[in-house]
Amino acid sequence: MKYILAHDLGTSGNKATLYTQEGAQKASATVAYPSRFFNGTWAEQDPEDWWRAVCDSTRKLLAEADVAPGDIAVVSLSGQMMGCTPVDAQGRALRPSILYCDQRATAQEAALLEKISLREFYGICGHRASASYTLEKLMWVRDNEPEIFAKTRKTLCAKDYINCRLTGVMATDFSDASGTNAFDLNTFTWSERLIALAGLDVSLFPKAVDSATLIGGVTAEAARETGLAAGTPVAAGGGDGSAAGVGVGCVRPGSAYNCLGSSSWVALTVEKPIVDEQMRTMNWAHCVPGYLHPSGTMQTAGSSFKWMAEQLCASKMPYSAIDDLAAAVPPGANGVMFLPYMLGERTPWWNPEARGAFIGLNLASTREDMLRAVLEGVAISLGTIADIFRAHVPIDRLTIIGGGSQSAVFRQMLADACACPVQTITSKADATSMGAAVIGGVACGLFKDFSVVDQLMAVDATTAPDAANVALYHSRRALMERAYHGLVGVYAGLASESN
Repeated sequence: MKYILAHDLGTSGNKATLYTQEGAQKASATVAYPSRFFNGTWAEQDPEDWWRAVCDSTRKLLAEADVAPGDIAVVSLSGQMMGCTPVDAQGRALRPSILYCDQRATAQEAALLEKISLREFYGICGHRASASYTLEKLMWVRDNEPEIFAKTRKTLCAKDYINCRLTGVMATDFSDASGTNAFDLNTFTWSERLIALAGLDVSLFPKAVDSATLIGGVTAEAARETGLAAGTPVAAGGGDGSAAGVGVGCVRPGSAYNCLGSSSWVALTVEKPIVDEQMRTMNWAHCVPGYLHPSGTMQTAGSSFKWMAEQLCASKMPYSAIDDLAAAVPPGANGVMFLPYMLGERTPWWNPEARGAFIGLNLASTREDMLRAVLEGVAISLGTIADIFRAHVPIDRLTIIGGGSQSAVFRQMLADACACPVQTITSKADATSMGAAVIGGVACGLFKDFSVVDQLMAVDATTAPDAANVALYHSRRALMERAYHGLVGVYAGLASESN
């Protein structure tokens, strides 16, 4: 028996999972690591913590599963995207990694947009210029830490740093490259123009390859630290968003999915970039060669649920009990509406000043009305994203993964808000790890191609939309949009007060 070792290098920890050569999950182990949040909008992690987590979880997994190191056919990683980890010529991290959620590089973002229009920038890389991305973060290092920048030979994303520690090779895959603000999605090469406008050199970015490319073998030193056999093949792997797309079976045009975590996105598979005139959505390279993976993201989906549970349900009741309360309220929440902009909003507004709001409260309104309004506000926002994409491609079914997928009440709301059936799958809890495993299996030849995922997962529930609710939520969406526009000035005023 040969095994695939998949690592999912997330924000809170690394999850290592062993899959058999038939794609069945054998065992998993997770090792946590800390993040450092400071200066209001700064967020960092120590790459050495990533490496320790990979080494510890690998050793633990091999021991507990009683698998010999020589039986690992391939190692394949997915990882958090859009970060900046400057390394020296030997691949050693020169400073803590600046995470995707870090917003310190706003001045660098503004400097870029003085040299190129936002629309032209979007047309090249498929994303807005933003402090969230690698390019602007590396500009910040240059401008604020010149002694670090002088030693920098490459900037690596999280999984690419681990791959470098495993193999000694500095490389990335197209999906992670497309999340840097420095990659041309029209040519699938680093954008020399955007990098030059940033005042950087293209040599600072690693070679980019297909996700299912074997980039090297585990070195003798890495073998001693991880417990793997020296020479074990390592795949390029993929960014976690695109890897999740593989894990849910979104591997060909015509498929779409929703990941419902703290934030939430709707993503699909296409052959050409979806160019939204209002630049509300983003384009990524897919882990499946030849395809793209456009997405639209709302900032606080599961986070709104968590806030709701903590603030409106003082007894800290389980989500299943909250679902029961919300289910007892008719669709439309008796006229109560919730804007789920608890930490600004990305798609469709791209407004960091936006904030959450209940609208329509009256003296007869109940806590249950408010609970349902929160769930509906999130579902309708996701329906907005789905309809942005529908202007370009059909979406006739949506697969949902993540914590919120467990709620039958929310699945019905999502089906109604998106006006299409919503389905859950058997591998929903480990979609990102499954995606990394499929990438690795294709890379080493255990799997013929990415279509193997069709045999590794199955639909376990489908929720059909209710026609009356579809019409109601369509009307409610228009009211939410009017409410947002009416509050834009209020949001700006509140933001100026806090400054």
